[in-house]
Parts: sequence; C-alpha cells; structure tokens
Amino acid sequence: MSARWLAVILTAVAFIAAPLLISARPVTPSDISADELAGRIRQSAAVGWSGYVETAGTLQVPDNESFATLAQMLGENTQLRVWWRNADEWRVDRIRATGETDLFREQGYTIRWVFESQTATFSPVSTIRLPDASDLLPPTLARALMQGARADELSQLPTRRVAGIEAPGLRLTPDEPATTVGHVDIWAEPKSGLPLQVEVYGIGEQRPVFTTRLHELNLKEPPADTTDFTPPDGVRVDYEQSVDVAAAANAFAPYDLPASLAGLNSRDGADPGAVGIYGRGPTTLIALPLRGRVAGPLRRQLSDRGNAQFTDIGTLAPVGPVGLLITPYRERNGAFLLAGTVKSETLRQAAAELLARA
Repeated sequence: MSARWLAVILTAVAFIAAPLLISARPVTPSDISADELAGRIRQSAAVGWSGYVETAGTLQVPDNESFATLAQMLGENTQLRVWWRNADEWRVDRIRATGETDLFREQGYTIRWVFESQTATFSPVSTIRLPDASDLLPPTLARALMQGARADELSQLPTRRVAGIEAPGLRLTPDEPATTVGHVDIWAEPKSGLPLQVEVYGIGEQRPVFTTRLHELNLKEPPADTTDFTPPDGVRVDYEQSVDVAAAANAFAPYDLPASLAGLNSRDGADPGAVGIYGRGPTTLIALPLRGRVAGPLRRQLSDRGNAQFTDIGTLAPVGPVGLLITPYRERNGAFLLAGTVKSETLRQAAAELLARA
C-alpha cells in the first residue's frame, strides 16, 4: 500500500471516529437544579440558532388526507435542517428520500415550498392549527411541554452530551389524572437554556414514543437572508385561506366551545372559538369540528383498527399514548374529532359534553 493511500485511509478513519470519541468522553455533572433549568428553558424563546435535527416517532396516526403530514412526522424518522431567528422568522427544511419540503415563516405568512412540484403555498399564520415541523424541534416542543408544569413535577437528570454540548437534563412527570404521558425528559444548553433533546414516554413505557434531537448546533442568530423566501422563476404560487383543517375550522365553523372540557381548562386560559385546546404541559386535548367529507374517511380508518371501540358517542381508537375519538356525524352539526394525550374515559367524557351542547 502506498503512503498516499495509507494517509487517505487514516484520514477517513479519523473523520468517522472523531464524533464517536467525543460522545464517549465522560461528562461533568451539572449543579443546575431542575427548577432553575426549567426557568432557562422557558426563557429560551428569544435565542437564535441553526442546526440539524432528527426526530423519531412510533405513533401510527391515521394517514388521512387532512392529517397526512402529521402522521408522517409522528410515525417516521425525519431529518430537519433549521434556521431560527425568532418565532416569526424561521425556516425548516424537511429532508426525505422522496424529496424536500421547506417551511418558512415570514411577514405573517407560513410558506410551504415543495421542490419536486415547484409549488409555493402561502397561508396566513394561525394560532390554532395542527402541529407542523417547527413544533417538533427540541426547543419548541420542550417549551410547549413545559407550559404550566409545576416545580413538584420536575426532577434532575444526569448530564448528557448532545450536539457536542454537555447538557444538563430534567424530567417532567405530569401529575394529571387524565394524562397518558408517563414522563418527558429534556436536555438543554446550560447557559441559554435552549433545549437540545426531548424524549416523550407513555405511562409504563421503557422506550420513548417520540424523540427529537439536535445533532449539529450553531448558537448564533442566522442572517435574515437564510429565512427569506423568494419564489424562483417558473414556480407556481398558491394562496390558501387557512394553513390546515384545524385553522379552517377555527376561522369558519359555527361553533363556540366551552372554557373547560372533561375537567381540563383551556390551554391558553381564554375561551376557545370553534376549535378548543385544553390541558397543560404534556397533557393536551384538542376538540376539532369536522365536515362530512373529512369525518367519514377518518371514521372508516379508525374503525379498521384492531383496537377500535364503538359506542353511542363515537368511535374510539388509542394510538399509544395518543387517544382519538370521532363523534357520530350529524347533518346539521357535523362531527367532532377529539384527540390528545388523555385517557379513553376523558375522551368519552369530552364527547358526551360536546354532544349534550349540540
């Protein structure tokens, strides 16, 4: 073997081995308490960053046309490249074997750019919508799961090296009778509090049902041109009134949901409109009105599941720690989809309360 080829091989081995050696190095225990770390995590929303994220989910949410993207993100492994300036200016590229879909937030719009079809779709930003790729990043997911968490629900976890950073950790064990979440583990960058890894466990589960982790991180705010979207020449540009079925229902459905449902208060403390989001921390229940053309196919998908339960208040099908219930369709009132990290009895109670109001 020539000296040149030996040098090439040694360089390749060093390149491959370096990350493994870094991750194998022992970490220094952190003296940051769980409560202090929780405070830093909550204050991290203003931190600009960029990096590479991988998510892994095992939740087999029905692959209905209206929920297809959500089903893929929660039930598959996903690779995301992120540029995050703030909550109103960001870009998340979802990289798949079949192609790339980029999501931008700028000037009050969410822009979905599909490279393969050369299509850009502009939708107005809505506070009520289904989760998208931006909600599954470690920082945004961790802050959402920490919403309303109490100090007595938090405990310290050993430091873990994530994205080359010695990250202190905390465990959130929700004290909610209705919840199906056993605990949530979060590791964060110690100074900024930016969450780097999140693991969500169902009750009694030894492995997480969903994980999101940063593998590369730059803690500098990315320049504005990285999050600006300018349609290339020849691209078809579409405009939609609503970003998804939840935003459309909240804007146009003739409903006014109660401030609490099945013993859970509205998540933001305000009276809901046509779509209600209830609970706190990792315990969440959403009530979403559906039109017949969406409710029918979804009910058939739930009915085909082996664990489906059929009652006079709807079809119920748990998906790991996530429960789904769709009420009977009524010509005048449509149907409701109830979904969330709550127990079956909570879903049934919520359905009964909604049907009593109809």
